[in-house]
Parts: sequence; C-alpha cells; structure tokens
Amino acid sequence: MQIELTQLDLKLLKLIQQDASLSTAELADRVGISQSPCWRRINRIEQAGIIKKKVALLDSDKLGMEVVVFTSVNLSGHGGSTLDNFEKQISQFPEVVECYTMTGSMDYMLKIVTKDIRHYEIFARTHLAQIPSIREMHSNVAITRIKDTTELPLDTQYI
Repeated sequence: MQIELTQLDLKLLKLIQQDASLSTAELADRVGISQSPCWRRINRIEQAGIIKKKVALLDSDKLGMEVVVFTSVNLSGHGGSTLDNFEKQISQFPEVVECYTMTGSMDYMLKIVTKDIRHYEIFARTHLAQIPSIREMHSNVAITRIKDTTELPLDTQYI
C-alpha cells in the first residue's frame, strides 16, 4: 500500500526513529496536534508498512562485541540456486548483521560483528570459508566508528 506522506507525517517518523518509546501523547505534543489524529496518522503509516517494527538498539561495545568487519564476497558462479543457497546460509549466522548484493567487483558485502579479532577469525574459518560457493573473500576491519545510526534522512530534498 503506497501512501502520500505529509510534512507532519515526516516529523512524526523522525521522532519515532529517534525514540520509538515515545507515547502517542508525547508525539502529538511535539508536533503540535491532538492525540487522536496523531494516533490515526501513526496507525496509517504502520498499516502502509513504512514502520516495519520497533526495536531496542543495544550497545555492542558494552556487550563486549567490539569488532566490526566488512567482508566482500565473490561467488564461484551465479547460476541455478547458487545465490539463493548462499543467501540462506548467510542468513543463519547471527554474526552477520547486514548483507547486501552489490554492483561492481564484488557480489556481496557483509557487515559482521564479533567479540574480538580472534572470534572473527574463528567465524571466518569455520563458517564463511566452509560455504562452497564462495570463490574469494576480502575482509576490512573497522578501527573507529565515526557515525552509526539507523535514522533515515527524512528531512532532505529527496522525500
């Protein structure tokens, strides 16, 4: 279901993606409308599937998961069920927090989070390297997190 979003809807979405625990009353107050119309707007947005789910974001460092690795993967082939099988296998690993198909010189880009570099090595050797369709992998370890957000740029000219 495609819906037209108003500037008010975008303000609500911006607030929700910053703090999904805000009540409808708090949201309504912040955007300057009453609670009932605010609830209806949010409900309409949820029904359209724009709000996929509400989650808590955890601090990976405080949980001892301090290593982020970006691994590019090239497959040995692209025919038959190779892509589907690879994607199903990758989806089973909780260490892989993001996976994208790519254009250019690589087939996939994985974002992998582990406790430390030793745990990444064990994961790469015992899981990734065991996937038969992988022809090559290249890993880049993140050193410093400069920006890490889940917020979409709703206040840009592209919306």
